[in-house]
Amino acid sequence: MSPPVSSDLGYVPPDGGWGWAVVFGASISVGFACTFPKAFTIYFKELQAVYGISYSQIAWITSIMCATTYGGDFDLKPGIYTEWVNITSGWMTVSLQWCGDTGPESSRRLCPISSILVNRYGSRPVVMFGGLLCGIGMVSAAFCTSIMQLYICVGFITGLGLALNLQPSVIMIGKYFLKRRPIANGLAMAGSPVMLCTLAPLNQFLFDSFGWRGSFLILGAILLNCCVAGALFRPIGPGTASVKTQVTEEEKGALKQEVTEDAMEISSPTNLPMKNKTEEEGDRDCCEKINRYLDFSLFKHRGFLIYLIGNVLMFLGFFAPIIFLAPYAKHTGIDEYSAAFLLSILAIVDIVARPTTGIIANSKWVRPRIQYFFSFSIAFNGVCHLLCPLASSYTGLVVYSVFFGLAFGMVCAMLFETLMDLVGAARFTSAVGLVTIAECCTILLGPPIGGMLIDTFGDYKYMFVKCGVVMVLAGTFLFIMNYYNYRVLAKEEKERKAREEDPKTVRTENEGRNNWIKETTQGGPELELLREEQAGPKKEENGIREV
Repeated sequence: MSPPVSSDLGYVPPDGGWGWAVVFGASISVGFACTFPKAFTIYFKELQAVYGISYSQIAWITSIMCATTYGGDFDLKPGIYTEWVNITSGWMTVSLQWCGDTGPESSRRLCPISSILVNRYGSRPVVMFGGLLCGIGMVSAAFCTSIMQLYICVGFITGLGLALNLQPSVIMIGKYFLKRRPIANGLAMAGSPVMLCTLAPLNQFLFDSFGWRGSFLILGAILLNCCVAGALFRPIGPGTASVKTQVTEEEKGALKQEVTEDAMEISSPTNLPMKNKTEEEGDRDCCEKINRYLDFSLFKHRGFLIYLIGNVLMFLGFFAPIIFLAPYAKHTGIDEYSAAFLLSILAIVDIVARPTTGIIANSKWVRPRIQYFFSFSIAFNGVCHLLCPLASSYTGLVVYSVFFGLAFGMVCAMLFETLMDLVGAARFTSAVGLVTIAECCTILLGPPIGGMLIDTFGDYKYMFVKCGVVMVLAGTFLFIMNYYNYRVLAKEEKERKAREEDPKTVRTENEGRNNWIKETTQGGPELELLREEQAGPKKEENGIREV
């Protein structure tokens, strides 16, 4: 069971009251952050016609937005990572010993900009500033005259604003809730599929009524509601100013102590020959500080490397189908509203798929081999994309959207739970950071590569086939390598138990340990020489004194 949050935060979270208003605001912020890049694809066809650009060029808008949003997403505190796993795993309960670690030092992880802003100003102003950036980005996009300007306004500025909305929202829920935190987080994250159900047809209605420039202006005004949501994030607990002052004074005291110790070591003549050793220790300390934030020793972890390679490959085909789903439906002659409704169908199925997958994955039959279930969900996703070109009618696309929503929800539900299963709780923070950094590259490149295939062959089916093949390969790779990993782990465990049970091995190890202790206590030849060298100057000094 995780330790109580009150011991770390300095107060007892109310688990209700104004916290439900915070949950409502978080559902708005999280909903916009997670669904706006997907719903924006409604405007792809018109923007292509206006600027005369290819599918790969138009796909860069959403790619930049997704990479900026998700890249700035996982700068959460360790305790918040636990709740994020609960959310994405369909509210599965994960018992961690570090769940309550929400101190100021633990929050400086992975994404320095967002963490610094939250630590310095709090969640409320950061979310409100993010909403302002979203509004500025979309209003500026209404006056863009080139695709490069859209990349900056929609992709980067709006994406950065969405990133600043997501992380502080989850942090605020962690400050208001303890016992009901998984429920509160689940309600907040439910805003994602609900918002997708709303935004997709709304975007189509705005486009038909006001055109794409007028729609961007209205969307900018709608995104300003993130500022209203941020205003609900009322600070709670001890004053942040006193806490920051205390932390600053402690840091200053530690710095003074280090400076004093360094000055004493430099002034001491006996330490002058140790200059090279001090430099080596300084380099080692620098590496230790870096590893404190990102544990690069994870690259020696077999299970982590398997997960990383499989997920990087998977994200090459993960987002492209959902981005091109509505444009593909329009390309086949389906009307705009029906095409937008496909995204709503996908979102509705996603709402049901995530908690259902969490329940199944948490069962006693699946839990011990959750890596296989995750591999199956990825391969199932790929099979859906491979069969999509066979859907030649609207009914076929509806069926595809249903299965796609199911497969999409399954992957999202286990995405971080499987990583937690591999690396454990203590290294989960660094593992998420390293995985996110690597995944952002393929998130950025996946949709443009799909658009390039559409430009080259003039048909969407090659994009779906590419995504399907990539995801089937990723699922197959994860299945085979996890099977190998399980076999090796079982073999290593068997060897360890055999070593512990073998009395000869235990006796040999104990004898070696006893001999080492005896040598260190009684002294060996090396220690005798050292004693003689130390005794020599003392005798000489005593002789001088006696004279």
